[in-house]
Amino acid sequence: MPFCEIAKHQTSLDDAVDAASSSSSSNNKGIKIFYKTYGHGPTKVLLIIGLAGTHDSWGPQIKGLTGTERSNDDDRMRAVDPNSSDSGGCGYGGNGIQVCAFDNRGMGRSSVPTKKSEYTTKIMAKDAIALMDHLGWRKAHIFGHSMGAMIACKLAAMVPDRVLSLALLNVTGGGFECLPKLDSRTISVAIRFLKAKTPEQRAAVDLDTHYTKEYLDEHVGSSTRRAILYQEYVKGISSTGMQSSYGFDGQVNACWTHKMTRTEIELIRSAGFLVSVIHGRHDIIAQIYYARRLAKKLQPFARLVDLHGGHLVSHERTEEVNQALCDLISASDKKMNPHVWTNFPKESSRWSEKGSLLGKTCVEGKTDDICSTVCVIEKLHLSISYVFGLFVFMFEYIQRAIRIRHPARVGSSLT
Repeated sequence: MPFCEIAKHQTSLDDAVDAASSSSSSNNKGIKIFYKTYGHGPTKVLLIIGLAGTHDSWGPQIKGLTGTERSNDDDRMRAVDPNSSDSGGCGYGGNGIQVCAFDNRGMGRSSVPTKKSEYTTKIMAKDAIALMDHLGWRKAHIFGHSMGAMIACKLAAMVPDRVLSLALLNVTGGGFECLPKLDSRTISVAIRFLKAKTPEQRAAVDLDTHYTKEYLDEHVGSSTRRAILYQEYVKGISSTGMQSSYGFDGQVNACWTHKMTRTEIELIRSAGFLVSVIHGRHDIIAQIYYARRLAKKLQPFARLVDLHGGHLVSHERTEEVNQALCDLISASDKKMNPHVWTNFPKESSRWSEKGSLLGKTCVEGKTDDICSTVCVIEKLHLSISYVFGLFVFMFEYIQRAIRIRHPARVGSSLT
């Protein structure tokens, strides 16, 4: 099976990215990252999945980009003539694009460190860069979903010269921005998630977390999409088993501690590659407001693709997402002018944190009242989010204490 041993590539990576943290290579002894590659061609795409997700969660995008879901190490794939053309997306066919998808540390077949400190988006970005070195990829298009998009941002800031383009699906800025919307529906979903003891219970709550109600209620033949997906989820959760507590807690820690500094944002902007921020506007986990705010920070290089969908918009709106990714690759290859690429008005490219909440900047000549009001609202929102976050985490730890003698086995979930 294909694995990347992180320690073999970490020393040179530390020298290149952060000499002060070169001691981190000792913490990566024995850490292996499981991966698979798909398709053939000079264009390379690295897919980074989110919290509790595995490499195969990218199935619809792998199929759309390469024309196949069969990995290159699959015996069936080896029997296929590499010069034959699959009907992949992007106008490249099967020959033009090679994709790599992998399991982040703490999930799937990759190693599971036991310390929370071994899970940060920076450390996990180094895992991804080490994998690129292992594959011999000098440059690649970097696409990430949810936590994977946070990791992709860190990677882009650490080695901007190795990024051809950046796609951020259902992304937030980490920390308090990871908290869901404060309404009765999301609070109910959060409680159901914490109480889930069986694959059936977990599957039911995952569906409400990942998709919109309209999508789940659609009829496919004689059944609803909810019923079909429910069976698939139960089967998948039962087969993979639960994500270890070390892996789950570690990946949650990576999301909670994630933050992109102004310097990191500027490193990405100054690199000049194009960015696509793709989001489901009804996502209850990662609110689109934060994705829009990040896209504005990355102006004039970012385009926002706002779709009718939930957190797993890559599955719910597969065609639109795949087209957006193909457009990004094509525009990058053609070296499109960023001012042509972006769909934000010119004035929004002048980022000002004080005016970020309403998507407006405080311009000279305007009254200070607007800026002050925006700041107050933002602080109030963060305070409420903080209180809600404490409530959720306290509830979780109480539940664990109660069930410590009878731990529930619950399968993995893509968030």
